[in-house]
Amino acid sequence: MRTIVNLFENSIKKYADNIFLWQHDGKKYVGTSYYETGVRVHALAAGLMLTGLKHGDRVTLLSEGRNDWVISELSILFNGAINVPLSVRLSEPEELRFRLNHSGTKMAIASGRQIDKILQVADSIPTLETIISLDPVKKENKSVLYIEDIVNKGKAYLKTKTKEFRKKYFSISEDDTANICYTSGTTADPKGIILTHRNYTANVEQLSALYEIPEWYTTLLILPWDHSFAHTCGLYAIMKYGASLASVQVGSTPMETLKNIPKNIKEIKPVFLLSVPALAKNFRKNIEKAIQEKGGITEKLFQHALKIAYKYNGNGWNKGKGFNKVLWPSVKLYDAILFKKVRAGFGGRLKFFVGGGALLDIELQRFFFAIGIPMFQGYGLTEASPVISSNNLLKAKMGSSGTLVSDLELKICDEQGNTLPTGEKGEIVIKGENIMKGYWKNETATKETLKNDWLYTGDMGYMDNDGFLYVLGRFKSLLIADDGEKFSPEGIEEAFSDNSPFIDQCMLYNNQKPYSVCLLVPNKESLMKYIRENNITEDEKYGKVLLRLNEELNKYRADGEFENMFPQRWLPAAIGILSEGFTEKNRLINSTMKMVRSKITDKYEELLNYLYSPEAKTITNNRNHEEIRALLG
Repeated sequence: MRTIVNLFENSIKKYADNIFLWQHDGKKYVGTSYYETGVRVHALAAGLMLTGLKHGDRVTLLSEGRNDWVISELSILFNGAINVPLSVRLSEPEELRFRLNHSGTKMAIASGRQIDKILQVADSIPTLETIISLDPVKKENKSVLYIEDIVNKGKAYLKTKTKEFRKKYFSISEDDTANICYTSGTTADPKGIILTHRNYTANVEQLSALYEIPEWYTTLLILPWDHSFAHTCGLYAIMKYGASLASVQVGSTPMETLKNIPKNIKEIKPVFLLSVPALAKNFRKNIEKAIQEKGGITEKLFQHALKIAYKYNGNGWNKGKGFNKVLWPSVKLYDAILFKKVRAGFGGRLKFFVGGGALLDIELQRFFFAIGIPMFQGYGLTEASPVISSNNLLKAKMGSSGTLVSDLELKICDEQGNTLPTGEKGEIVIKGENIMKGYWKNETATKETLKNDWLYTGDMGYMDNDGFLYVLGRFKSLLIADDGEKFSPEGIEEAFSDNSPFIDQCMLYNNQKPYSVCLLVPNKESLMKYIRENNITEDEKYGKVLLRLNEELNKYRADGEFENMFPQRWLPAAIGILSEGFTEKNRLINSTMKMVRSKITDKYEELLNYLYSPEAKTITNNRNHEEIRALLG
């Protein structure tokens, strides 16, 4: 059978002595082999069975990434039960309560840092019978079981009942549900995506068309482990090929854990990393800061080396072609004297990044291609387990989301569901064994998304003549003009914030209006620095800062630095300044750092209406003065 259980059992036989899991003990990384992992998985699975876990039961898993995260998920699956992995970023009791109640959770497994969140809502979850801690239990928490006690119970059982236990887990079907993954949106009613054993194993097989994973590969899994991207690419693909997975050293606070990443990268020396744009930007910022600290000559040399590499690499697909061939000796020289040293900061073995979750800025891709650690844009949805396409070491075209995985059908459809020819934009629609079973307890949403086994992604895109997929954004976030023309705003929004130190966040809006408008969150520190460096007086600072922000956006208009980057009609005619940013705390971005547009639109409905008034077209209007004053003081 093509189950996750079967996949793991095959890997134990084939790669018994290979290190599967690396975990930091506070001093160094300690490895656990496939065989050792299997022994613990079997013991915990048997212990969970004796504790009352049955086929089809739902188990919530809430923990930071660690060995026992993987072992817990596998142990749940070995019982034919369903894992409901949740984000450690869930902080509101109501968000947790909804997911536990909606999934009908019977057991909850949590780390010592997360267990109180479960205890806080436990009394309001009628289906919840058992709570298990991955860390030693406080004496006052008598209702909480400790994982080691359950493991020991399972070990004792397996001494005489191994045959019965094996019979149980080999009866699991590939169509059995493995996970219910809740969407990361901050709406009151997130959807639970049902992924089967076969959805995952199929997607792992499909990935082989894009990436080879030799058994000597190691990755440091820096993404949230509850996400399907981390599941498939960071856990199950690694498992299938006998490679190694390391977890980030958990700090005393989330910020400390984040700060451990650069140190852990040097320690574990990963061969590839799964990333998201926010992390990639941070990596680049740290590299550039280190170069600047070395002084003028090094910095000038680095910038010149980047220019040469940018020209040689082109868009990736035309790398080193035509007249650019002559640049190869220079590229090789700069790589030896500069870029190789930069790569040493990533452990010296890093071959590539794979980015998912949001569109990667092309400039960011060009930078990492230049320094010899290409960042490959991929595309996927949790509903597709999740990988649909990706650039890779053999085929890459910057700006695209790469070529398709194997054994996947894709078509681009218009609003009536008609298939469009190559090059035309429409909705991305896919079909394959990696497509979800449906949404948990939500038949209406399932019927809207799954039609005749085709998944209607809700994403807009097109295929080019070379077989590369371009993803343009969500249909729900499209700008729609008063004449019906549509445009995806994400590229413009990212360019505004990526190309200006004065802009932190922005959201474009146009709901069938004559022109677009923009909500803009300025960067306070950069603006304060601008005021100091230009000796701007207290009386004039607010007006001058607003005009400076306007100058940043004018760079995209006629005669500006970026005038041809976007169609002029979609640039904002009015700007609303916000003194408060979009954050997880105010629920205006979700746990994958994407804006929740509907929430932002609802919160700032009055301001958006105001931006269509004549007064609002002047950026120095009274309302913007008040907001910038609130921001800068």
